[in-house]
Amino acid sequence: MHQDRNNYKKIAVLGGGESGCGAALLAKKHGIYAFVSDSMTIKPAYKTDLTDHHIDFEENNHTESLLATFELIIKSPGIPDNAPIINFLRGKNIPIVSEIEFGYWFTNATLVCITGSNGKTTTALLTGHILETAGLDVCVAGNVGQSFARQLSISDHDYFVLEISSFQLDDIRHFKADIAVITNITPDHLDRYEHSFDKYADSKFRILNNQTDQDAFIYCADDTTIISRIAGRKISAKQYPFSLKPYEGIEGGAIHEYNIIINIHQNTLTMTLEQLALQGKHNVYNSMAAGISAKLLQIRKESIKQGLSDFQNVAHRLEYVANVHGVSYYNDSKATNVNSTWYALENMQRPVVWIAGGVDKGNDYTDLLPLVKSKVKAIICLGLDNKKLIETFGSLVDQVYEVRSMGQAVMVASEISSNDDVVLLSPACASFDLFDNYEDRGIRFKEAVKSL
Repeated sequence: MHQDRNNYKKIAVLGGGESGCGAALLAKKHGIYAFVSDSMTIKPAYKTDLTDHHIDFEENNHTESLLATFELIIKSPGIPDNAPIINFLRGKNIPIVSEIEFGYWFTNATLVCITGSNGKTTTALLTGHILETAGLDVCVAGNVGQSFARQLSISDHDYFVLEISSFQLDDIRHFKADIAVITNITPDHLDRYEHSFDKYADSKFRILNNQTDQDAFIYCADDTTIISRIAGRKISAKQYPFSLKPYEGIEGGAIHEYNIIINIHQNTLTMTLEQLALQGKHNVYNSMAAGISAKLLQIRKESIKQGLSDFQNVAHRLEYVANVHGVSYYNDSKATNVNSTWYALENMQRPVVWIAGGVDKGNDYTDLLPLVKSKVKAIICLGLDNKKLIETFGSLVDQVYEVRSMGQAVMVASEISSNDDVVLLSPACASFDLFDNYEDRGIRFKEAVKSL
């Protein structure tokens, strides 16, 4: 336990969602008084959580005078750093930490921590799957599934595989990854980082904070942003790059003919690309990152190969839904940024009817232009403000439609698509204008397709 970090008896948690509720439940478990404050309405399921555990809360308001009486603030990742309540509490010199920092104080587990703009959910679930296959006591948490703190409030584990967003990394202090993975860094969430790609990338690199030479850093060597940042800093952890370039005997992951090679301590694991459960270039990267992590934890080659070959893909990430009248429907609702959509379009070999749009996070669509020109026959814009999409792609495709509901989007798609087309929901945007979150958007898409 790192419980010596915790000298607090009375804490306030800002945000009553998955992260905030988890932090409050963990505090309660350890005899710490927690109060939850949310500026919006707390969802019924979380409210039930709090009342069942006799945790005090307020909603639709932050009472500054009350919050100023607490010794520590735990900030949910959805709250921006420049929110008025954060500025107020900083002015009172009250320490502010993230929920993953708070969780870290209450476990001695080995932590495999994965961040990046894309692929982090797949890599986290795949790593967890391999560790489970090997019979380890492992829990996957963080930005995927339940929060780290909530899982710890239920039970501790020997291993945690944590998917961690840049927002969660922004408020860590002592938190340390035993194995840190950065899958890639491409522009995303720039609205939270003063539209500065540098600030966003710096945030991702906080995953290396507090690492020593006993720890590991796994990263994509084909990502120019990562490589240029590594060159400019002192990194204590041992480095293990992965790449789609040919294998040259270095430690990490690479390609040899049609095989992936994972080499750790002169001990290599070889697998053909066909054997991987997840296909497509981006998934080779994800498989390498998970494989290197598992090898560093001294998992047997047989378990790693089995885990990489029998994994079931993530919901809402290039998920095949159905074939209706010769048209294939794919749910890629989890593609909330341009780079994710780039991978989805790159993967498609047939003419695409593309459903896109939502809340634009400062997107630069330039990288998509060649793919849209060569692969997309029609765009269905599903959002409250589609101006930027239409301005960017309107001249490249013959048909552009605007809709305001998922039912409408799927209906239009089915009317304009012909035999052997693909209808792809890959929004490149956040979902909050019309949906609760990307899962809600994906579920509604699947329901609409099934009712065709």
